[in-house]
Amino acid sequence: MPPTTSARRTLVAVAVSAVLLGAAVPAVASAPVAGSGTHAGFGAHAGSGYDASARLDYQKAVAADVLKGVFERGDTAVVDRFVRPDYIQHNPLAADGAETLKGLAVSVHRQFPDATYDIKRVISEGDLVLVHSNVVLTPGTRGSAVFDIFRFQGGKIAEHWDTGQAVPEKSANGNDMFSTVSWPQTVCPGSRFLTAYNEKLVTAAVDQLLVKKDLSALDRYWGSEYHQHNPNIADGVEGARSGLGAYFKQFPQLTVTPKRVIAEGDLVAVHSHYVNAPGERGQAVVDLFRVRGGKIVEHWDVLQDVPESSANGNGMF
Repeated sequence: MPPTTSARRTLVAVAVSAVLLGAAVPAVASAPVAGSGTHAGFGAHAGSGYDASARLDYQKAVAADVLKGVFERGDTAVVDRFVRPDYIQHNPLAADGAETLKGLAVSVHRQFPDATYDIKRVISEGDLVLVHSNVVLTPGTRGSAVFDIFRFQGGKIAEHWDTGQAVPEKSANGNDMFSTVSWPQTVCPGSRFLTAYNEKLVTAAVDQLLVKKDLSALDRYWGSEYHQHNPNIADGVEGARSGLGAYFKQFPQLTVTPKRVIAEGDLVAVHSHYVNAPGERGQAVVDLFRVRGGKIVEHWDVLQDVPESSANGNGMF
């Protein structure tokens, strides 16, 4: 949910590493260890007697295991086990295929042996998993905020989208780009019982506020307690009203096109294409919202410019 063009600065090194990514995952079922047999053959039964909740947890665990293995250890075996050979890539700096991912795992791990990938929250719905993380290639630096989206097919990762943005030194709201401020202060998504309701609410809110550019949506869908993690927007509903109002005025021909929505419990993510003016390539944006008591109470986002060319030809969406 970007207010100004200054928010759209992408760290190229992170765009490369975002293909790989990995770290320990809070509040996610233990990830299967490559070669251990854990969850072996799950994909073959995913549509039969297995509980839907178990399937979602499995997908989250696999995504975490692949990210950690590939990025932090340069592990190619984890790719063989959990990534389809015809893996479809939307990161513009990487070609399609599991073999490309394996090559990048080795080369990036050699270049950044002390890199860390601190996963903050993970949600899954249907065949999609969304991972929100702080990637630090060099210890002591702020690193980047990254969202990864994975699509599963037959129990393996089949497709990948991502967005990455350098973490700035300062924030207009006093919040970092990763913490949970609203109560309860947990990275765990809430009960899946509320997923459908919250997804419907956020979809309607995004349509009114961002697609239709109607600031009155803030009065209808946002709570009086609202915590902002976009570093260029002030905290609270009035901060959002001021920041977005200025953004809409600066870019009156702005179009926001949601591409996919992923929700779990109280967390709802919207992956969108923002285009400030006709003819521009625009930005790939992931907005993540937290809902409590029927109102949006917290927001995180990551923005990345859509480049002129791509190594895979698939586009970022």
